[in-house]
Amino acid sequence: MTLDAGGTNFRFSAMRGNRPVTATVVMPSNGDDLDRCLANIVEGFTRTRRRCPEPPVAISFAFPGPADYPAGIIGDLGNLPGFRGGIALGPMLAKKFGIPTFINNDGDLFVYGEAIAGFLPYVNGLLEKAGSPKRYHNLFGVTMGTGFGGGIVRNGELFIGDNSMAGEVWLLRNKLDRGMNAEEGCCIRAVRRTYAEHAGIPFGKAPEPKVIFAIGRGKAPGVKAAAIEAFRRLGEVAGDALGNALTLIDGLAVVGGGISGAWPLFLPALVDELNSDFTGPDGRTFRRLASAAFNLEDKKQLKTFLEGKAKRVVIPGTTSRVTYDRLARVGVGISRLGTSEAVALGAYAFALRKLDQG
Repeated sequence: MTLDAGGTNFRFSAMRGNRPVTATVVMPSNGDDLDRCLANIVEGFTRTRRRCPEPPVAISFAFPGPADYPAGIIGDLGNLPGFRGGIALGPMLAKKFGIPTFINNDGDLFVYGEAIAGFLPYVNGLLEKAGSPKRYHNLFGVTMGTGFGGGIVRNGELFIGDNSMAGEVWLLRNKLDRGMNAEEGCCIRAVRRTYAEHAGIPFGKAPEPKVIFAIGRGKAPGVKAAAIEAFRRLGEVAGDALGNALTLIDGLAVVGGGISGAWPLFLPALVDELNSDFTGPDGRTFRRLASAAFNLEDKKQLKTFLEGKAKRVVIPGTTSRVTYDRLARVGVGISRLGTSEAVALGAYAFALRKLDQG
């Protein structure tokens, strides 16, 4: 059984074989009232269990942090203020329902789902089809919507860190406003704020990003130049954050969340930032990433990425040759599953893995 935990509503369902097997049960979150919130969580899972075709073997879901996810203890949440001081939600559910309970961050589970059945196997499949020996095993992902979340999968394993706080990309520095964090440049309010500034309107009158995207594409009335700039700035800030992450991780990157559908207006700027240069004290420039970055939603860049620059080199002292691909590269693209589906699949797969490990 799984749960999509939002600040307004909780949505419960059950999965088997990577597919939902029950209709969604919706309960209000009542995030400012801990007793009502916990009662609704129990009631939601109780109703879902009744609808399951067979008894569930585990509960696994995403829940906002900060939290000690391995212990199932939720900390001081911003949008669910009833959770203050440490609430042992996981142990409570495990005791109530008599089955193992696993809780993770939604950004982590999004990337885990994309690594298992989304973006990572999609890219590796394209490489195989192209005849390339190159394969990727590491994935960094971000979600851009109300906030800016992230997660890391390394060699098939979800990396959560020693304090359950790995991949907290929202706390990287904002390139365009050094006193702010990256989230303030990579979220819904950032797009609305920039559009309002460049369109000369109050923030309260700025439309939602979906409308701003339509304006930027010339499909809705508004200030087109302001819409284009709003997403360009988002791409630059997100690209800087991803550049810092990929410097350490050296893998593919996937983007999800409510804003990801506007990728035609922000992904080029994001990849341009990844391919930008630093300038040394002597005036010489060098790449900010050791690898070349490619926009995998662009057909021309995808073709170059898949082809690489392979050649055969002689092993010194022998007549034998080995293949050497001179193009060190990383790629960035958009979720292949959809954010909610990736989170649900990640939660499902995480539970199965933990159950198999005993």
